[in-house]
Amino acid sequence: MKRLGILGSTGSIGVSTLEIVAAHRDRFEVVALTAGSNLELLKSQIEEFSPRLVAVASEDLARDLGEMLPFGRPEILCGVPGLIAAATAADIDMVVAAIVGAAGLVPTAAAIKAGKDVALANKETLVTAGRLIMEMVAENGVSLYPVDSEHSAVFQSLQGHRARDVKRIILTASGGPFLNYPPDKLAQVSVTDALNHPNWSMGRKITIDSATMMNKGLEVIEARWLFDMPAEKIAVNIHPQSIIHSMVEYVDGCVMAQLGVPDMKAPIAYALTYPERVPTGVKPLDLTALSGLSFFNPDHERFPALRLAYRALESGESMPAVLNAANEVAVEAFLTGRIRFTEIPVLIERTMAAHDPHSFATIEDVLVADRWGRGKARELLENT
Repeated sequence: MKRLGILGSTGSIGVSTLEIVAAHRDRFEVVALTAGSNLELLKSQIEEFSPRLVAVASEDLARDLGEMLPFGRPEILCGVPGLIAAATAADIDMVVAAIVGAAGLVPTAAAIKAGKDVALANKETLVTAGRLIMEMVAENGVSLYPVDSEHSAVFQSLQGHRARDVKRIILTASGGPFLNYPPDKLAQVSVTDALNHPNWSMGRKITIDSATMMNKGLEVIEARWLFDMPAEKIAVNIHPQSIIHSMVEYVDGCVMAQLGVPDMKAPIAYALTYPERVPTGVKPLDLTALSGLSFFNPDHERFPALRLAYRALESGESMPAVLNAANEVAVEAFLTGRIRFTEIPVLIERTMAAHDPHSFATIEDVLVADRWGRGKARELLENT
């Protein structure tokens, strides 16, 4: 029986994780759940899975949740201390890190320091603090299993092969909803348009990141640390069908790829049960029904966010943290109607241009860079 703490249980990854748990109750026990403000969904998860500890964003939400639950409710905590408690509880074997954004860094780092294995869906943890996190993983003897479909595909394609035989990693990208939009039309993109992803069902922030291709840029940075691969050996191919989730090319010319229908339950289950595989309810891939698979290089003029991510990775440790912080501010500004879609990468680039990159010694250093990036992006936004 594997005992789980799920950080971000009401998001799309958290919900899919609990679907896997529900289908394999003989394998998993839910010890802790954390959520932001979706109390109704959290209440139903508590009733179904009976965690002993839950955490929400604020004291007011904790009070409201307590009033919604009957006698015998779990311990209810709040804020960052609540997240850390949920990530480090003594009876947890694995933490599923599914909080969106840089907010996932501190509890994920705490879980690693507490000796917990981590199923990582929060790419920002490695984007903002990659070297520090991988050093913590080694020091504490824990395992870090990728949940993102692309990194899971790479992880699976590396099994049984020597790292020194890898020529490059190829991350695939759908291209999002605006792959074939004329450039002059992109400035008129609405929030509704941008949230209409052709292949994947995801949260609002990640869906916008997919539309700008910042999501792929963040995945490049994550892959650099997760697989100890330099930026020049990490390529991106546009693959609109989202059937091949990523590939590994070896020095002998062979390419290993992982294929499947676009459904996050498959990589989640693999992270939870590695090296085993379990039924997930995911629809089998019918190759005979496919009309064809296409691949081409991304246009960095159409998708400047991807170019900015590579630049951040090459600039120094603090720059990816600033990139990520500015992106979170820019995406929120777009979602609330303050800037246009095409202004998202412009705000990010202006924030990066104002930053002097430097190395990190501690997680607190990362948080300082994150705060600086948010502050500078907001300042530039106000002066636009």
